[in-house]
Amino acid sequence: MNTLKHIGALVYKDVLIELRSREVIWSMVVFAITVLVIFNFIFDPGTDIMQKTAPGILWVAIIFSSNLGLNRTFVKEQEAGNMQGILLTPMDRSAIFLSKMLANVIFISAVQVIMLPVMIVLYDLPVTGTFGLLLLVLFLGILGFASVGTLFSAIAANTKSREIMLPILLLPVTVPVILGAIKSTQYLLSAEPLSKVYPWMRLLIGFDVIFFVVCYLLYEYVIEE
Repeated sequence: MNTLKHIGALVYKDVLIELRSREVIWSMVVFAITVLVIFNFIFDPGTDIMQKTAPGILWVAIIFSSNLGLNRTFVKEQEAGNMQGILLTPMDRSAIFLSKMLANVIFISAVQVIMLPVMIVLYDLPVTGTFGLLLLVLFLGILGFASVGTLFSAIAANTKSREIMLPILLLPVTVPVILGAIKSTQYLLSAEPLSKVYPWMRLLIGFDVIFFVVCYLLYEYVIEE
């Protein structure tokens, strides 16, 4: 119960700070919308090639805008001198990981809520009947990406070139999650049978579970370093 209180308090702190500063979310939103607009000028909306490339464009916008937020996960704590204080509190180290991961999921999901309607309108995407599954796929992709990103953010925060180090560490490891998310999204937007979607969703769920458990177990050793 105490662990849940600690997680809730840390998540509340991060969300409250972001609501006051709006530093991370707005930079992520601007980056994501910029990516969507640029690609919108390249392809004609509603064409077959747009339908095929839209899932990739969507996840490119999510992944690279998410890197902006993940980079700030632990850096802002170190800049404010809060990290040592958090580590000295009598709480399980896993509570820090879970709170940071949940905060990242919230921030990335908030960007997605703004970005997805813009993309549907700009790209004329057919989402009728599959919108619920599409949201589930987006959530699963974000969950896996945020799990690994939170761990690697803790590692990169202690390096001088953290803005470069995080994507170098993060992107190769999360390829299975990215692949599963893109293929699931592609089949949903193409109105393919659900029998083609479910294997990729199972792959996505499987890697989400693996990455979450591994990152959860490794975080205590990473943060002590």
